[in-house]
Amino acid sequence: MGEDALHIAVDLGAGSGRVFLVRFGEEELRLDEVRRFHYPPVESEGHLRWDLLRIFDEIKAGIHAAASRARHSHRPISSIGVDSWGVDYGLVDADGQLVELPVCYRDARTRGVMEEVFAQVPRAEIFARTGIQFLPFNTLFQLYAHAREGLPKGARKLLLIPDLINLFLTGRAASEWTNATTTQLVNARTRAWDRELAERLDLPVQLLAEIVPAGTDLGRLKKGLADELGCGDVRIVAPATHDTGSAVVGTPLEEGWAYISSGTWSLVGVELDQPLINDDVARCNLTNEGGAFGTVRFLKNVMGLWIFERCRAEWGGGDYGALLREVSEIDEPVPLIFPDDGRFLNPPSMLEAIRAQLEETGQRAASEPAVVAKTVLDSLALRYASVLRVIERLTGRRISGVRIVGGGSRNDYLNQATANATGLPIIAGPVEATVIGNAAVQAIFAGRFPSLAEARRHVARHCEAREFAPREGWDEARRLYAEVEARYEMANESAAR
Repeated sequence: MGEDALHIAVDLGAGSGRVFLVRFGEEELRLDEVRRFHYPPVESEGHLRWDLLRIFDEIKAGIHAAASRARHSHRPISSIGVDSWGVDYGLVDADGQLVELPVCYRDARTRGVMEEVFAQVPRAEIFARTGIQFLPFNTLFQLYAHAREGLPKGARKLLLIPDLINLFLTGRAASEWTNATTTQLVNARTRAWDRELAERLDLPVQLLAEIVPAGTDLGRLKKGLADELGCGDVRIVAPATHDTGSAVVGTPLEEGWAYISSGTWSLVGVELDQPLINDDVARCNLTNEGGAFGTVRFLKNVMGLWIFERCRAEWGGGDYGALLREVSEIDEPVPLIFPDDGRFLNPPSMLEAIRAQLEETGQRAASEPAVVAKTVLDSLALRYASVLRVIERLTGRRISGVRIVGGGSRNDYLNQATANATGLPIIAGPVEATVIGNAAVQAIFAGRFPSLAEARRHVARHCEAREFAPREGWDEARRLYAEVEARYEMANESAAR
């Protein structure tokens, strides 16, 4: 199918989802959001869980709406692709039915689990095998905790969230590679499940599904669903099912540029051809996640706008733009935090967590929302700069600019702060890089583009972007932030040894 074909992109974030209808026209890139929905995790059976059946109902409603809109435009739907956040998984029985609701990565079941795992397989060996950054909620640690408390009877397959949705749509159980790598159970060199690692930890290797690459044809939409949703004979194509993987596909990267996928989490990295695994990378806790078409996303997870949004929630919401205008009018120095402190993962009060860290570093905590917001955003920008310097050192490559994509790229205060902190030019946009990347893989499968490079050139020509040049006056902030970061990074490096 050519430029008239439509692609349905289902993009699931950790709490909200969207369904888009996407068309790569000859002289346009058309994105139509047809449905948006929310699904906070729910407390059930002693854990924080995802109501995946409700999420699937919302996806079906979105596909139905997209199919209706496609009929009115007299254009065919070529395919459907699903991406989501990483690490979380569900278990299904022999009939492909969930045996229990998937547990959310923010659940407390993984507390203390990393230390138990390292007592059986050393941390350094796990990194040497997988090349993946250690985070307490990685699937490896979740599954270890799950197996310890007892896996439900009848479980036959373990699938990550987008793979579960694809199973419901097609009946085929498969694990797409980009998301599979986030489990910390894939061998970085063989690009297959590391069965030896799983067996040494008594993890149920028999539940792991076949790994397939982005761009795989997973089969046709089940006939019953096709009739129900009005789609006709539509194929399900696996995009880079990890949302950041899709975002990187949808990022028009220039040679020598880094990317920041900015949202709840900020993923700061570069694109490589091969994984980079050595003791220095392990000590710095960077990750080698799978990318589409054989690439590697060499990056670090930074806590991101989660901190800022939790603060806003405690302030009762309010006008986002007005708050950022107040922030931009503050001229005097503000206290700074280390955003990757584990206390910010899911505290009862984010404001209290910030206050506690500031007190530890001898800084006075402010109460005014604009000052706290500036503290968070400036600290994020300085953290990005620090991570980018580490990436330059580890790869031996000079970074000449940064492309910021995702919902956080709308935050022009943070974009400018990032330019100031890094001393690099910033291009912000596209906002919907994940949706674009999801659909781009489908379009490459359909023959619309001959390569990823050509798809990115099309995106660059037809997506709105804003540029930010670095400004002077950040030397004191860099000095203060370096002191704060050193205090917490030293603790992290000690834990990594």
